[in-house]
Formats: sequence, structure tokens, C-alpha cells
Amino acid sequence: MSASRRHLSPLCQLAPGATARVCELTGDEGFCQRVREMGFGEAALVTKISGNTTSLCVVNGTRLALNHHAAMSILVEPLPANAR
Repeated sequence: MSASRRHLSPLCQLAPGATARVCELTGDEGFCQRVREMGFGEAALVTKISGNTTSLCVVNGTRLALNHHAAMSILVEPLPANAR
């Protein structure tokens, strides 16, 4: 399914405890490369632990905190609870 047909939302809008698949990174190439190196590459699974201004997440078994601007630039597709 193409990105335009999926329900994508910024990582910062993901509910605490929810898991999602990273689908698209927005922003300049330097930012995109940095977050890919942190584990937020396209198709990565991320679970949001908490946060609004700062999003605390688990990706690839590592807890990472992202500021609001960075979390707005990572577009995710929320996964149903039974698909995790």
C-alpha cells in the first residue's frame, strides 16, 4: 500500500504504549541520516513510552528521547495491538 493510502501520523502524536512502523522521514538529509543511524529508519518498529514535548521511545531495544520537532519529522503508521 502506498504511503498516501496509509494512515500516517507524526511520532509525537502516537499514544503512549502504542507501537508503530516508521514509514517516512521528513526534513533535511542530515537530519534523516542522523535518525536512521539512531534506529528510526524506514520500516523500523518504535514503541512510544511517554511524552508530548519530548517523546521517549524504544527502538531496536534502546530507549531514546526525541524533541518535539524531531518527533514531528518521523511519520509512522500505528500498528494494531494484535500485530505486534
